[in-house]
Amino acid sequence: MFIPLHDANTLKHIKVQWVTLSLIALNVAIWLLTSLESEQAAQATTVGLGYIPAIVFGDAVLAPGLEIVPEPLTYLTYAFVHAGFWHLAGNMIFLWVFGDNVEDAMGHLRFLMFYLACAAAGALCHGLLGMTSQAPLVGASGAVSGVVAAYVMLHPRVRVWVLVFFRVPLPLPAFVPLLLWIGQQFFMLAITPESDVSWGAHVGGIIAGGLLILVLRRPGVPLFDREIVTPRAVRNSPGAVPTIAAGTDGRIAQRFPWGRR
Repeated sequence: MFIPLHDANTLKHIKVQWVTLSLIALNVAIWLLTSLESEQAAQATTVGLGYIPAIVFGDAVLAPGLEIVPEPLTYLTYAFVHAGFWHLAGNMIFLWVFGDNVEDAMGHLRFLMFYLACAAAGALCHGLLGMTSQAPLVGASGAVSGVVAAYVMLHPRVRVWVLVFFRVPLPLPAFVPLLLWIGQQFFMLAITPESDVSWGAHVGGIIAGGLLILVLRRPGVPLFDREIVTPRAVRNSPGAVPTIAAGTDGRIAQRFPWGRR
């Protein structure tokens, strides 16, 4: 178990991660509002905004007065409701540390689309694994799992400070804790498919995030921290090999990186 604390990964394409900050603010605001409600009202909010497979895939219906949004929208709304402070805090810490660089790689609008798509994929996977479940699914874990998958595909070698076992701070290459975390989600789904934690939502978000980063990242943004060597960089490098090109007058001209001789 670990908690991410900080990554040494500056933004390259955007100045401020507006979507990441807005998502965190919205999640916190909704949690504050529900925490101020009575217990009965908070439960009604959870049921009304949560994703309930038995309603989506079966014949179950909400009691009169509990429906807040149309059923299809619960594929998204569930991701903005949390069961408690630590549930919220865990998801938002991951989003804070890793969301900005994924947003940087995609741009604001595409990152928002990506986040919502990962949330929907998490709900779908959860529902397919338990179509008769009447328990409402809530929490941003599916969407955040997609962010984690995208981050490790973009920046596996970036140093990330993590709090291991909630006690020991360590700087590690991102792929070490994140791939272990991703593996844990698949392992837990395999051994405990029925659990208070929706491992299926996590896995659905991971799969969606890993696929969507391939098509939603900006043109020219590499995967796996690969450096792109541009022709200009090659020409200006001290060890560049001179090339042979035909001159306009039919003679053979030898071109060097530093000019013609």
